[in-house]
Amino acid sequence: MKKLSCFKAYDIRGELGVELDNDVAYRVGRAFARTLNLQSVVVGGDVRETSETLKMALVKGLQDEGCDVTDIGMVGTEEIYFATSHLSVDGGVEVTASHNPINYNGMKLVRESSKPVSGDTGLRDIQLMAEQQPWLTETDAEKKSIGDYSQVTILAAYVEHLMGYINKENIKPLKLVVNSGNGAAGHVVDALEEQFKLQGMPIELIKVHHNPDPTFPNGIPNPLLPENRADTSDMVKQHGADMGIAWDGDFDRCFLFDEKGEFIEGYYIVGLLAEAFLNKQAGSKIIYDPRLTWNTQEVVEQAGGVPVMSKTGHAFIKERMRKEDAVYGGEMSAHHYFKDFFYCDSGMIPWLLVAELLCVEGKTLSSMVAERIAKFPSSGEINSKLVDPKAAIDRVLAAYEKDAINIDMTDGIGVEYKDWRFNLRSSNTEPVVRLNVESRADVPLMESKTKDILQLLRQ
Repeated sequence: MKKLSCFKAYDIRGELGVELDNDVAYRVGRAFARTLNLQSVVVGGDVRETSETLKMALVKGLQDEGCDVTDIGMVGTEEIYFATSHLSVDGGVEVTASHNPINYNGMKLVRESSKPVSGDTGLRDIQLMAEQQPWLTETDAEKKSIGDYSQVTILAAYVEHLMGYINKENIKPLKLVVNSGNGAAGHVVDALEEQFKLQGMPIELIKVHHNPDPTFPNGIPNPLLPENRADTSDMVKQHGADMGIAWDGDFDRCFLFDEKGEFIEGYYIVGLLAEAFLNKQAGSKIIYDPRLTWNTQEVVEQAGGVPVMSKTGHAFIKERMRKEDAVYGGEMSAHHYFKDFFYCDSGMIPWLLVAELLCVEGKTLSSMVAERIAKFPSSGEINSKLVDPKAAIDRVLAAYEKDAINIDMTDGIGVEYKDWRFNLRSSNTEPVVRLNVESRADVPLMESKTKDILQLLRQ
């Protein structure tokens, strides 16, 4: 078997028919079960047309290893995280390519207690076994007994868990625009809406692109792309909503828009959520990533918490959260992690918490983040496709290290001066170098430094 290029740093993802097909999915199932000695696994898939057939090929591989499979249907990644712990099974697999184009698919794997399976924690071993074993020619005598297959729904239990993050007594009338992309998140939004009504919470939901559609008529489900934001933004303005929420393809990330329809960078939401948790659990530890840091550090310290920096990437953040017993972790990429959600990331919990915060504070979302954005303006993440990323990063470091007051190598290079700082790192998932720049209340400085670094980086 040739080398499987669909195995990435944190998950499995590849172009259909080129890097990923039903044979590969079958091999992943067998290798996953055998490598980790799994007896029971929960599986689900996103809205993509190919997710069901890939899932069933994966299921066959798991069953052929004697593993019992519970199928929870069309779900988001966090429903697999939830189900793995809720059902006390040995592992879970979500068939998804998240925000990738329609001609891609993939898988996200977890082990018992919803712990991540990534490059450092078993994914490489699974890859080697999937590549090397002649699975399809194995004799029946070598096979174990076939595992069972069952279908269940965990939606009610999952939604009950989500509702536990907010206090209904705090909720005042709210109007929210919810954009499910191409419908992947729609079933959860509907179930939450039902709970709002049953519990007498005056929350009105205005639904956009709500029903599942595997043809992706509304574009790639990635609200990080500016061209994918207009539908949410326009509806917020049209309906005079208090906030807009848009999800990516497997809704483990949510993106927020203020009452003016303005997109809010994930960096500033991390600060908001950190403060919300520290108001309830004083003195807690908060995990953050090294790309943009000053706002989070200041917010956490002022709220009496302990900020802890971790390398970027869900596996690293989750591991550090467990080690530090942190209550919350946030990345500027809009991944938000919660101790009470098995240290996993969720795209549903953040907007519920921010909605409650709007009611408690009695302020608009724009006014809650405006001061922080003004105090620590940032460039947002800027990607550069480069022929030799390492040489380019070394070139930038050589130019900037001399006068720096601090250089941090937690993830890529973090170079800090009195009034501005930047982080430059190679992506773990794409062939690009990512730049983030921030300053202390000086937009022109931040913009000029961003321009200078990009020029040097791309020369």
